[in-house]
Formats: sequence, C-alpha cells, structure tokens
Amino acid sequence: MTSALVIAFLGHTAVAQENYPAKPVTLVVPFTPAGSNDVIARVVGQRLSQIWHQPVIVDNKPGAAGSIGTDQVAKASADGYKLLITNNNTMSINPMLLPNTPYAVARDFAQVTQLGTVPVVLVVNSNLKVTTVKELVALAKISPGKLSYASSGSGSPQHLSAELFKSMTGTDIAHIPYKGAAPAITDMLAGQVDLQFGAINSLLPHIRSGKLRALAVGGTRRASLLPNVPTMAEVGLPQYDSEIWLGLAAPTGTPSAVIKRINADVSRVLEESGVKEKLAEQGIEARSSTPQEMTQLVERDTARWASVIKGAGIKAD
Repeated sequence: MTSALVIAFLGHTAVAQENYPAKPVTLVVPFTPAGSNDVIARVVGQRLSQIWHQPVIVDNKPGAAGSIGTDQVAKASADGYKLLITNNNTMSINPMLLPNTPYAVARDFAQVTQLGTVPVVLVVNSNLKVTTVKELVALAKISPGKLSYASSGSGSPQHLSAELFKSMTGTDIAHIPYKGAAPAITDMLAGQVDLQFGAINSLLPHIRSGKLRALAVGGTRRASLLPNVPTMAEVGLPQYDSEIWLGLAAPTGTPSAVIKRINADVSRVLEESGVKEKLAEQGIEARSSTPQEMTQLVERDTARWASVIKGAGIKAD
C-alpha cells in the first residue's frame, strides 16, 4: 500500500509539472509601474508567455511600501498561478520596520528564484572635493555631522546602505530623508546634500553628465554599467555588501514540481542575451538562483539589515 501511494504521488507530481501552466499566470508587482520590479516582470513575463503558450499578466498592486500586493499573494491559492515579484523591502525590511505587516515571509512564501540585481552606488555632488571613498571618510571624520546624505525615506534600502557604511567607517553623516528617490536626487544636484547611496538606474544619467561623482558600488562585484567604479571591498571595506535584489516567490504550499518548472523556465529566460540586454538598459543585471539559494539570500539580507536597524535605531516613516 505504501509503495502504491508513493508511486501515485510521484505520478501526480510529474503530471503537475508537465501540465503547468494550463491557464494564465499573474505576476503581482507590489509597486507602481515603471520601477525595476515592474520592468523585470514585464520583460521576463513576455518571454514566459511565449514559452508557456499562456498569457502572463503583470498586475501592479502598490501601497504600504509593497505590503498590500505582497499580502495578496500570501493569501492566494498555492497553485502557481499567482506569483510575486519580490525585493529587499518586501522580503527583508518591511517585516522588521512595519509593525502591522500582515504576512510572515518564512511562513507564507516559497522562494522560487532570484531575478536580478540593481547595483547600489555611492555618489557625491561633483562640487564636493573628494574623489575616493578614503577621502570621503577622512573629510567626514574631520567634520563630524557636517556632511549630509539623502535617502528616499527612512527605512529605505538607500537609508540602510548609508547607515551600514557609517557603522563600518566610524563616521557621523547626517541623514536627510525624502519622499522618494526623485526629490532626493533633485536636492543633491542642487547641492543641498552632499552624498547618497542610490540605485544605479536613477543615478546613472547624472553620473554620466558629470554632476554626480561615483565613488564605489555596494555589491560584491563591479557594475556592468560602471565598470571603472570600484566595489566597496576594493576600497577597503571587504565586509560591505549592499545591493537591491529582485526575486520571484509563490505562496507556501505550491507544489514543488511547479516551483521546479517555473525556476527552470525563468532561469532559461534570464540567460537569453536579448533579455539581459533589455534589463541592462534599465540598470538591472539578470541573475537567477535555485529556490534554496534564494531562501538563503533572504535570510542573510534580513540578518544584515536587522543589525543595522537595531544599531542605528531606525524607524519607518
């Protein structure tokens, strides 16, 4: 009887994988259109629809720093037909900073794969007389609290990236939070603030124009769009690691065979040169993973930012 049950289960699993998807698949983006989450959903979704011969619908559900759309997927049927585009905020930061976050990541989600990364870049106003991270740290230590950095809001990845830098360099740099990346960049260009850690796709035009100077990228590898800009490790901060990542998750209980199928097809799409080029144009570097690797990334990210949040006493806006 036991053997018969095992055979039946394996047969059902194989059929589930082979038949998926049998109807349209929805990718929920818990943010407004045009951002990195939305871009990667549409680029990858378009190719998946061709491979699967089923429509892949991108559904933007913004609100509460991404929590509204994320919770919608947490409560969806665990059948692989409603998936979530994830990032640092929804999986790692929000549950720690927002007291009423309605979902629990480990309980409610099965990680499917990483989709890509958006490099975080440390930039200074071109009028600031520093050209290296070493010079910036020296200037900050000479005048504690005199330099200021902009972020897109308290508790944002940009804010946490800067606080991680401050803790590792022993510097005192004042935080000026804004309501989004655009006003933060505007004031920085006007010289109202001295520096910021920001997403490469937002900062690149101003770096290329010479109005902002890039000193380092926050990830463990150089950014393809700024190949001459060193990593933090290369400038003397080997433990520094901060980048915006994008991923794909399904509701807990989604059949493993379905997750395996999605993972394989998404990984295939992310290896295509055309897809890589489209994403690179938007400042996104394609990067896939196994479900286990993605789970570990979320866990590492959560632990890293928990330490920063506690150490800096960060509260959400």
